[in-house]
Amino acid sequence: RPTHRNTSWDAARFEVCAHTWADVSEPGFGVAVLNDGRYGHDCLGDACSTTMRISLLRAACYPDPEADRGTHTVTCSLLPHDGTLIEVLPEAWALNVPARMVDAPPAPSVASADHPGVVITAVKAADDGSGDLVVRLHEALGGRARTTLRTAAAFASWAACDLLERPTGDQQPFGDGVALELRPFEVRTLRLST
Repeated sequence: RPTHRNTSWDAARFEVCAHTWADVSEPGFGVAVLNDGRYGHDCLGDACSTTMRISLLRAACYPDPEADRGTHTVTCSLLPHDGTLIEVLPEAWALNVPARMVDAPPAPSVASADHPGVVITAVKAADDGSGDLVVRLHEALGGRARTTLRTAAAFASWAACDLLERPTGDQQPFGDGVALELRPFEVRTLRLST
C-alpha cells in the first residue's frame, strides 16, 4: 500500500485494516510492528523517514455507545527483519496464540503444510456432525505457493468448500495428501472425509 498522501483518496484513507502485524520493508531490511489484536494501522512517510501507527481503540458510538470504555491492556512488539515476511509470520502467531503446556505424550500435528508461506488458520470438525475435518489455510507472503497438506489421520477424499463448509467442487482422492497451488494471499477451505 502507498505510504504517501499524493491524492485526496490517499488523504481520506487514514488507516487500513490488518490483523496481528503491519510491516514496512525494502529488499534487505524491514520492520514489523506486531500486536495482540489491534485492527487499524497507518503508515506515512518516504524512504528516509516512515511513521507507523496502530489505532489502539475504536471507540465507536454506534451500535454500542459504551464500547471500548474502561481499562485495556495492549501488547506490541517491534521486529526488525531481513525484508521478507518469513520471520514475521511465526512471531506474530507466537504473540497472538501463545503455546499451551499440556501434560501428555507428544503427538503429531493434526494438519501441516510444507511451504513456509502457507499458514493453517483453522482445523475443526465439520459443523454437520458427519465426522469430516475442515481445514482452512492461506498464502501469507504475497506470492504463489505450491504446498502439500498432510494430516496425522488417514482420509479417503477431500473437496474444496465454502465458508459454510458446503463442497464447491468434486470429491478428490486424498492419497498421501492434498497438493495445492495458491495465489498470493488466497484463502482455501478444504473438507476431508474418511
